[in-house]
Amino acid sequence: MKTKILEKLQQYAYFIWLILLIFIALFVTYFYDTNKKKQIYLLQKSFHNIYLKKTIETINSGLTPRYIEVNYEVQKGDNYQNILDSIDLPSSEKEKFLKTVKKRKEVKLLKQNQQVYFKIDRKNDIKIIEFKIELSKKKDIVFLRDVSLNKFSSKVIEKNLTKILKFKEGIIENSLYNTAIKLGIKPNTIIEFARLYGFQVDFQRDIWRGDSFQIIYEQFENEDGSLIESGDIIFSNLNIKGDDLNLYKFELDKKEIDYFDENGKSMRKTLMKTPINGARLSSPFGKRKHPILGFTKMHTGTDFAAPTGTPIMASGDGVVTRAQWCGGGGNCIKIKHNSVYQTVYAHLSKFGRGIKKGVRVKQGQIIGYVGSTGLSTGPHLHYEVIENGRKINSQKLKLPSGKTLKGKQRNKFEVNKIKIDVLKSELIAGLN
Repeated sequence: MKTKILEKLQQYAYFIWLILLIFIALFVTYFYDTNKKKQIYLLQKSFHNIYLKKTIETINSGLTPRYIEVNYEVQKGDNYQNILDSIDLPSSEKEKFLKTVKKRKEVKLLKQNQQVYFKIDRKNDIKIIEFKIELSKKKDIVFLRDVSLNKFSSKVIEKNLTKILKFKEGIIENSLYNTAIKLGIKPNTIIEFARLYGFQVDFQRDIWRGDSFQIIYEQFENEDGSLIESGDIIFSNLNIKGDDLNLYKFELDKKEIDYFDENGKSMRKTLMKTPINGARLSSPFGKRKHPILGFTKMHTGTDFAAPTGTPIMASGDGVVTRAQWCGGGGNCIKIKHNSVYQTVYAHLSKFGRGIKKGVRVKQGQIIGYVGSTGLSTGPHLHYEVIENGRKINSQKLKLPSGKTLKGKQRNKFEVNKIKIDVLKSELIAGLN
């Protein structure tokens, strides 16, 4: 009997050992998991211990990071010296920084709201290992330290901006400017829009409530989607009393861009009709009683009433021949456009950036701002047009139109116009 039992056990030996192994494995796994959970619990309990927390905080408080980064936004009146004085740096580092900056003419002068970035190594001797200065909304100049040579190398880098196209349209209520602002269009784009039509449209007197406009323009955005800068206008339409004035951007060559109507005719003329937008004609050309001097005299210009600080544009390309105090005219600017025409702008509150005698200006460029300097009863622009040495009525001036595209350029323009029309249709469809 015993022998039979042993024989049976031998037959099932492998099966029995397999069951035993499974039980052993289950037991070991259960014991390991239980022990692991207990260890995790004890470890978590230790971390939540108030005394351990205070000890870790005390240890960390004594540690300082090796590298620190400083982002500085330039304020009015700032220079490099007072920026450096706000950072804990040795005198030798400040001197090295100033010498490096002086070698690059594009960063010698700081502008308000300009961004300056420093990365500083505080191990052993404190030193700047990198700094970056904003050149424009699209470009930075980066300076990297070569430790072995103990000097900085520099390079200009393009910011990672995304260009998107915006389409806006609106019905003018009280003014083009206010309507466009409500649609989220930036002021510089509105000014450019007005400049394009400024050769034949007077925005104070020609625009009526109920007129409408459309515009396609470029917008450059940062990685976080914030607007950095508005780009070129691609297409614009101004509907005045039912008549459409369509303008298309067209690249004549790599350096010259202009805007043409549907027939390939440029809107550009020698002089703009008015050098200021949103102003009221307060005193026309001709004889009048002078508001301050009290006697009747010839008013040799046109006055446009506008708030102090309203931008004034050069009505045509030319060279500044005067940018100074002109007695009764207050701060004034005179521009020679060609052998025939000159223009004068008087009573300015201040001159535009870089405007001085001998400077060449472009049509539509901001040259100054409305003020009430000199003999003036309130903020306004006194504007004169001089033709062959004789002052004439700027509002009755008739100038030849700009160029009309022909031949291959006209064919190229027609293709470009079709592409823009298709783009407009796609953008409008995307709004629905």
